[in-house]
Amino acid sequence: MINAISPFQAQSIQDSQSQDVQSPKQNQQTSFSDFLNQSINEVNSMQIKSDQMTAALAEGKNVQLQDVMIAAEKASVTMLTTIEIRNKAVEAYQEMMRMQI
Repeated sequence: MINAISPFQAQSIQDSQSQDVQSPKQNQQTSFSDFLNQSINEVNSMQIKSDQMTAALAEGKNVQLQDVMIAAEKASVTMLTTIEIRNKAVEAYQEMMRMQI
């Protein structure tokens, strides 16, 4: 048998729904340029980490080969993804410039 919703339960449901609606507004404070800068910095840090691990392996330090290879592949994938995103953005910009008003 289904129990009826009491007024207290209904109020708590409404409160939780209103909080869920308000939370995305608080997360939208970062701008696109901030997001872009953060993403580029992450790609750069992955490239630097890969280079450092490769240099450490070449110097004979205690670095596992598989860790170096994983770091290099992560750096490569993030760089290729960044390049593809840039290409798509340039493509979209060029397409908009070709549009007639």
